[in-house]
Amino acid sequence: MAAEMALIKPVSKFSPRIGNPRIPVGRRFSTVRMSSTAAPSPAKPKKSQKQEIQETLLTPRFYTTDFDEMEQLFNTQINKNLNMDEFEALLQEFKTDFNQTHFVRNKEFKEAADKIDGPLRQIFVEFLERSCTAEFSGFLLYKELGRRLKKTNPVVAEIFSLMSRDEARHAGFLNKGLSDFNLALDLGFLTKARKYTFFKPKFIFYATYLSEKIGYWRYITIYRHLKENPEYQCYPIFKYFENWCQDENRHGDFFSALMKAQPQFLNDWKAKLWARFFCLSVYVTMYLNDCQRTAFYEGIGLDTKEFDMHVIIETNRTTARIFPAVLDVENPEFKRKLDRMVEINEKLLAVGETDDIPLVKNLKRIPLIAALASELLAAYLMKPIESGSVDFADFEPQLVY
Repeated sequence: MAAEMALIKPVSKFSPRIGNPRIPVGRRFSTVRMSSTAAPSPAKPKKSQKQEIQETLLTPRFYTTDFDEMEQLFNTQINKNLNMDEFEALLQEFKTDFNQTHFVRNKEFKEAADKIDGPLRQIFVEFLERSCTAEFSGFLLYKELGRRLKKTNPVVAEIFSLMSRDEARHAGFLNKGLSDFNLALDLGFLTKARKYTFFKPKFIFYATYLSEKIGYWRYITIYRHLKENPEYQCYPIFKYFENWCQDENRHGDFFSALMKAQPQFLNDWKAKLWARFFCLSVYVTMYLNDCQRTAFYEGIGLDTKEFDMHVIIETNRTTARIFPAVLDVENPEFKRKLDRMVEINEKLLAVGETDDIPLVKNLKRIPLIAALASELLAAYLMKPIESGSVDFADFEPQLVY
């Protein structure tokens, strides 16, 4: 496994804010459907009523790609850069399935959910919904890649299939968490109804690598924080994050190996521009999303912005091992730009909540969107950090935390 041992630093101390079981007979819950277009939700849905979740630009998306190009990239007769010994080693690690018996629920889940009420309860539901959707998105993409690459490269195909196993396990565990709140995501409906965003293979590599690595740092940071501050352990799903995040880490390491096998995605000026673009997209999306949900992080004793900056910095240091260029996120000006984006985004959200007619709303949004675009461009144009190397040792030490 390509691990980032040298980049690990002790987690900073966060300042706490003060402030497969079966569903029992007769228990009623809502099936939550994620609509493919934004739709207003009823004022007070009944428990048994199916409801839709509104989609925004920051909602987790489903992805598809050029599978024919993928087959060419992983054809051993065409691509001589494929290190099949490394992929065989990765395959054996995935087959070991370290978390096969990890995701086992107990009665603590329902008991804890019943104690969460008020605004925090809805925030927890939204956290579970978004997390489940993101994991399920990964499951669908990896499953299809495993199917399409089976003849071209059986080893890589099987790794994708085993990663889809992991993502399905995560999504199912999160969906069962929703049942504690008398809800459930209709995953079959999601598969058919959601719009799929097309990304070229190299963009899939950049985006998915970042997604898996940032997921690792989010999960391990929350786990460590709650281990040190057990009084904020209000729902037992966080106790599973220590092992869970290692799935994310292994997935990220696999995409690191994939990119090493495609040096054309890493070794020219265009690769540097795209690497910075995807870093900025992932970091800004997380920061804006989380700042809209500070109640969740405060509910588990975290300062949202401090947590996010820690995750961004550690992800960026990890990413610098493979991407040819990364953002200078440790420059104080980068955070100032993120905070200005948060302020602009809050104004955009406020415009959407007014009673103005759509035309007036759109006119009010124009200067705000222009200001947001200006901050994004300014952050992108900050002097980057030249990084990355395709000349890694084949097998680096496994990550220890």
